[in-house]
Amino acid sequence: MRRLLLSAVLAALATPAFAQAPACTPRVPDSELVKSRTLIMSINPTLRPLQYVDAQGNLQGLRYDLGMEIARRLCLTPEWVRIEFSAMIPGLAARRWDMINSGTFFTEERARIMQMLRYENQAVAISAARGNPLNIRSVEDLAGRTIGVELGGFEEARTRQISQELVAKGLRPLTIRTFDNFAVAFQALRAGQVDGVTNVDAVAAEYDQRGEFTRVLHGLYPSAASLAFRSRTLANEVAKVLAEMKADGSYDQLFDRYGTSKWTGAFEVVGPQ
Repeated sequence: MRRLLLSAVLAALATPAFAQAPACTPRVPDSELVKSRTLIMSINPTLRPLQYVDAQGNLQGLRYDLGMEIARRLCLTPEWVRIEFSAMIPGLAARRWDMINSGTFFTEERARIMQMLRYENQAVAISAARGNPLNIRSVEDLAGRTIGVELGGFEEARTRQISQELVAKGLRPLTIRTFDNFAVAFQALRAGQVDGVTNVDAVAAEYDQRGEFTRVLHGLYPSAASLAFRSRTLANEVAKVLAEMKADGSYDQLFDRYGTSKWTGAFEVVGPQ
């Protein structure tokens, strides 16, 4: 009897908590999900403190914590796919995941092809080598510089916009180098292969506080960051979860913990009907 009891205890310990059958009723039908009773989320964990991998290889950050809480409140098992941002929107359309949880900047163009739910305020920043040896104090000081950025995102589009605006002022354009993700872009900055990296304010501030790179410009092109979905039904349920978190204080607590700007509007889904 003791041997059977020990076997049962060991089996329970070997089973991850998230793999156990939820005790609640899922708020989203399986017909709206890629996988039964599961919320599959894509993430590009290269942006500390928003989304990153710790020394033990575990996902961490504001967006990870938010995704886990959303899944818990929907009574769905969370599942994560780590992938470059450039593959996320095509993968969503191909039903490889249910939700893009990587701080996707909101644009009207994106809202025409997928369901978008604004939940966070962000802006573009420029990080440079520690101490700002090139003395970059304004956007005009970027003229003729080589800037690294992640491929395919809002930041790349805004970097190209900066270059165009410099040319319109009679200044030299940027040399823009795209990378698969921000981690590689910052490695290039560390190696002196680029003069700066376009990223987001919260990430640039984190690097600055850690003494790695100086945030030389920030607050550029402020915009909302969004969660993105294929299913409007799922998106509407997540909007309800965010409203519940706002009402019970957990939304504010989470964002205050990470020092991230909160979305001040209603949690409303914008996308094709």
